[in-house]
Amino acid sequence: MVKIGDTFYLSAVDIRKPTTRYPQLQDGYDRDTGEGVGHLFKFDAKGNLIADLTLGEGSIYHPGGIDYDGKWIWVPAAEYRPNSRAIMYQRRSDDDEGDRSFALRRSHRRLGLQRRGQDAARRKLGLAPLLPLDARQRRQGKQCRNAPGGAARDATLRTTSTTRTANTSVVRKRLCSGLNMYQSKKDGPRFALGGFEIVDLAANHAIYQVPVELWTDSGLPMTYNPFWIEPTANGLRAYFVPEDEKSTLYVFEAEVK
Repeated sequence: MVKIGDTFYLSAVDIRKPTTRYPQLQDGYDRDTGEGVGHLFKFDAKGNLIADLTLGEGSIYHPGGIDYDGKWIWVPAAEYRPNSRAIMYQRRSDDDEGDRSFALRRSHRRLGLQRRGQDAARRKLGLAPLLPLDARQRRQGKQCRNAPGGAARDATLRTTSTTRTANTSVVRKRLCSGLNMYQSKKDGPRFALGGFEIVDLAANHAIYQVPVELWTDSGLPMTYNPFWIEPTANGLRAYFVPEDEKSTLYVFEAEVK
C-alpha cells in the first residue's frame, strides 16, 4: 500500500481457486498455480473506491508489495507459489485509465524478496523496454510489444545474473512488516505477533527489529497485510489494512521524543 496525498493505492488478489500442493516436486514446483485475479485499488481516506486496475496474465495473478518513486507506482505480480515467474508494472499516480507492463532497461538493478521473505535476490535485468498496450489490445489478451531495437520477448522478467543472499532477518534502509506464529505447546493454541524490521538493501540483512503490539478485535496483527508510515510534526503516523475480504483502514500515531 502507498499513500499519495490523501489517496491510497492498495494491491490485492481475488483467489478463485487456491493452489494445491503436489505429493512431490513437479518441474521444480511444490504446487500448482491455482487461479485468481490481481487488482490495484485506488481509494480515499473514507474507503470510497476511486479506481480498480486489473493486474496479471494467466497464472501470474498475485500482486506483491508496491512502492512509489515520486512519479510511478511500481507493482509486481507473480505466480502464487515460490520460485516462479513475475511481471512488473508501473503506473502513473495521476492516470486512472492506463497501465504499462514493462521490462527494465539493461543494467538496472532491483532487489526482491522471495515469497515469505526467505531469500533476498539482487538482479541485473537485461531486457529492452516494452511499449504499452492500448485498452483494446489488453481486452484481447495480447502481450506487450517490444520497443524498436528490442529482442522479441514477452513481458515476463528474466534475469541475466542473480546474486542470492539468505534473508536472515530485517538491514540501507527499507522498512518492512510481517508477523510470526508462536506456539507454547505442539498441540496448543497459536499466537500471532506482528513486527517491523529495517532492512539494509546494500548488505541484504536486517539492522533493527521491533514488535508491533496492535491487533484487530478478531485477533489479527495489524501487520497481517499492507501498511504505510509517514512522518508527522511530532513523530510517525501508521496506516494498516489487515483484514481480508472486507477491511478497515486503521490509523495510529506515535510521538517521537
